[in-house]
Amino acid sequence: MKVRLVETPPSSPRTFDDPGQLSDRLSSEDVEIIREIFNTPLTGSYNWDYGSTNVKIRRLYELGKKFNWDAEMDVDWDVFFDPVEGPSQSGINPFINHPVYLALSYEQKNKFAWRSLAQVLSQFLHGEQGALMVASQLVSCAPTYDAKLYAASQTFDEARHVEVFNKYLRHRCKIEYPINPSLKLLLDKIFADERWDLKFIDMQVLIEGLALAAFQTIAATTRDPLLRQIVTLVMRDEGRHVAFGVNYLEDWIKALPDNEIEKRAQFAYEACAIMRERLFSTVVEEEFGFDAEDARRIAIDSQSVQAFRDFHSNA
Repeated sequence: MKVRLVETPPSSPRTFDDPGQLSDRLSSEDVEIIREIFNTPLTGSYNWDYGSTNVKIRRLYELGKKFNWDAEMDVDWDVFFDPVEGPSQSGINPFINHPVYLALSYEQKNKFAWRSLAQVLSQFLHGEQGALMVASQLVSCAPTYDAKLYAASQTFDEARHVEVFNKYLRHRCKIEYPINPSLKLLLDKIFADERWDLKFIDMQVLIEGLALAAFQTIAATTRDPLLRQIVTLVMRDEGRHVAFGVNYLEDWIKALPDNEIEKRAQFAYEACAIMRERLFSTVVEEEFGFDAEDARRIAIDSQSVQAFRDFHSNA
């Protein structure tokens, strides 16, 4: 195994061979681990009473145990789907009447569809790794026993999500895109802040809420039964994560002085502005000859983004 330290994330997509063929050719010396180091300030706390004082949070912890799922056992990775048919309903493609898209061959259009899905799911993969690390931080810095238990259960949820999106990208899409700079900026912002409640606000309410709406959109528009299985299982977890953030923070925020509440509102506003840019990456469109600004404008006005907005406003 080789370890390579980097100062910034990779900038090029990674493609994958057939998993079975690849595993036959690789040895441990062929595997390269790419690491980017960051430092994060944390103030942890012990809880010596071990008593449950928040019924809502304890119930979310119990639900996490009850609805636990296995990314290998509970997902039918062999379900049939012909990739030639494309991964999504054709009506949601915002570029379907664009001259650049019309000039593509049938094979190129299918490749464009799968690359577009891979770009979106790659950001989920990277975001879930961020959520995994933030949830693990919350085990230490959450101030109550119930919250620590819940954060521990969410850490395992996020590990499953990383596992399942990584496998789908390799199994179906055969390509993984690098992290969107806006998403990376937001994760760095969360990791660098020492205030535990701001980690909660950004990850549990904003990022997880955004992800939940996106998963609902995918579940409603994908033609791939495997992907529908995956996002349905992930949504079951994400609903608990958002509920945890909202329920736990409600009383805490109310008790803060006005100037501290304003700081948190400003932090959340900045995070929302960053996340908006995450939604409109044009890296795939540029691969296929689209103008970046033109593609971005079309994406903002698209039917799929409107469906996403509808889900998010109702989440």
